[in-house]
Amino acid sequence: MSSVSPLSPLVRVRRLPLAGVLRLGRPSDIWFKPALSVVAAVAPPNLTLLAFDRLDLAIYTMAGSLCALYAHNRPYAARARVLAGVVLGMLGGLTVALVTASLTTDAVVLVTVGALLAAVQKVLCDATRLGPPGHVVLTFISSASLFAPQTLGQVPGHLALAVCAGAWAWLVGMAPALVRPHGPERRATAHALHAAAAYAGTRAADDGRAGSRAAAAAAVHAAWQCLLSTGARSASRRALEGLVVRAEAALAAPDDTEAERLRAWARRLRGTGPVPRPNVREAGELLGVEAELEAPARPLRARLAPLAPIALRTALGCALAGYVSLALGIGRPYWALVTAASLYQANVTLTWSRGVQRVVGNVAGVLVFAAIVPLAHLGQPALVLSCLLLNFGAEALIGRNYWLGSVCVTPMALLITEFARRQEPGELMADRVADTLVGALVGFVAAVVVTNRRAGDRVEEALGAVERARGHAARVLAGPHPAPGALESARRHLAAAVVDLRAASDAAAGEWWQRALPEERVMRAEQAAHRTLAATVRGHGPHSLEDAQA
Repeated sequence: MSSVSPLSPLVRVRRLPLAGVLRLGRPSDIWFKPALSVVAAVAPPNLTLLAFDRLDLAIYTMAGSLCALYAHNRPYAARARVLAGVVLGMLGGLTVALVTASLTTDAVVLVTVGALLAAVQKVLCDATRLGPPGHVVLTFISSASLFAPQTLGQVPGHLALAVCAGAWAWLVGMAPALVRPHGPERRATAHALHAAAAYAGTRAADDGRAGSRAAAAAAVHAAWQCLLSTGARSASRRALEGLVVRAEAALAAPDDTEAERLRAWARRLRGTGPVPRPNVREAGELLGVEAELEAPARPLRARLAPLAPIALRTALGCALAGYVSLALGIGRPYWALVTAASLYQANVTLTWSRGVQRVVGNVAGVLVFAAIVPLAHLGQPALVLSCLLLNFGAEALIGRNYWLGSVCVTPMALLITEFARRQEPGELMADRVADTLVGALVGFVAAVVVTNRRAGDRVEEALGAVERARGHAARVLAGPHPAPGALESARRHLAAAVVDLRAASDAAAGEWWQRALPEERVMRAEQAAHRTLAATVRGHGPHSLEDAQA
C-alpha cells in the first residue's frame, strides 16, 4: 500500500470560467417525464381552485404539486419512499414558514428563518442525494410562504391543501409503474451498457479514454445503486444485474467486438420487451449482490458532517441577500433569498457558473413575461393555462442548461404572484431583475468568503478508501476459495470508492481558495484501482493476482 503524504501547503487561486457556461447540452433521456408529471400534478388542484374562484390559495396546492418533479430516475419501490419523504419535507418547511408568518411580520425575522430553512433543505437534499431539482423548489415554497399574509387559525387549512396536492403528486409519480414497472432499472442498465460500449470502442491512445473510462465507471456504479435500491429480486431484475456485470467486464477488459453487443442489449431494453439474459456465473457475480443488500447503510450523520461549509454558505448567503434586498427597499426579499439558495453547488466554480446561468435566464425570463402577460391578463383561465405551459417548458428545457429552463421558470413565478391579485407588470419585472442581481452577487460573495477547506480532506479520505478497498479486493483475489460472491462484492465496493474519489477530486478542484491537490496520487490510485478491477473480472490465477498488486 502506498504511503500517504500530507497535502502540499501551497494555496492556489483558481480562475472562474466564462466559456461554455451557457452552452446547451443534450436533453435528458426522460425530459418528458418530469415535464408531463408536473402538469398532471398542478392542473387538477389549480383548475379546482379556479372553479371555486379561490386561486389565491394556489400557493399552498402548488407546494404539494411540485413534489411531482422528484425521483423520476428511481425504481418505483424506492420512488415511493423518496416521494413520500419529499412530501413530508415540503410539509415540514411549509409548516415552519406558515407558523412564523402568522406570528410575526418583521421582515428581518422572516428572512432569517427563510435562510435557516434554505440551509437545512440544501444539506438534507445533498446528504440524501435526492437529485434534481434538489432543494431549490423546497426553498422557493417555504420562502414565498413566509411572506404570505397568515393567521394562526388559517394554518391547518392551508396545510391540508398542501397535503392533498402532495398525495396527488405522489400518485402521479407512481402511475407509470402500472405500464412499465421496471422502467427506471432498464434505463439505468441501458445507460451503463452504452457507456461501457463507448469506452470499449476507444483506442488506447485516444485523448478522451480516461474521461470515457470515468464516465463508464460512474454509469455502472449508478446502475448498481439503482438495482440495489429495490428489495425484491425478480427474474427480470436478476437479468438486469447480469447485464450490468457484463458492462463491468467490458469496462475492466475493453474489447471492440464486445461494444456492439452491449449496444444491442441496450437497445433491447427500450420498451417493455423481455430483458436480454447474458451468460454470467450466477453463483459468483450475482451472489455478491446479496452481500451488498445486507450491508448497513452509511449513517445520515456521517453524510451530513462534510456538508457543514455548504450549509454555512447557504445560510449566510441567503440571509445577506434578503437583508440587502430589504435595505434597498425592493419589496420581495424572498426572490433574492431563493436566487442565492439556487447558486450553491459542489464548489465555488460550479456556483459561479450557476450564478451566470441564473442571471441570464432570469433576465431573459422577465422579457418573456413582458410578452405573455397581456395574454395572461385576459382572465384567470388564461393565467392558469399560461402557468401550466411554462411549467412544462421549464422541465423540458432545464436539462439542456439551467439558464434555458429559467427562461420559463421566471415568468411562471411572476404569474403565480398574480393568483391572489393582479399586479403592475412593470413593478414586478423591476423587482425581479433587482432581486436576481442582489441574490446572485451577495450569494456568490458568501461562497467565496466561506472557504471549504474540507474539500481537500475529503480527497485524502477518498484516497484512503480506495487503497483499503483495493487491498481488500486483492486479498480476496489471492485466496484459494473465496466465499460465494465475495470477490464480486469486493469489486463493486472498489468501483464505488473509485467513483467517490473522482467526485471528491472534481469538487475540490473547483474550489476558489484551496490547497494544492495531490493530483498525481489521485491519478495513480485510479489507475491501480482499475487494474485491480480488471483482475477481479478475469478471476483467479497468478496473472490476475499480479495485476491486482501492480
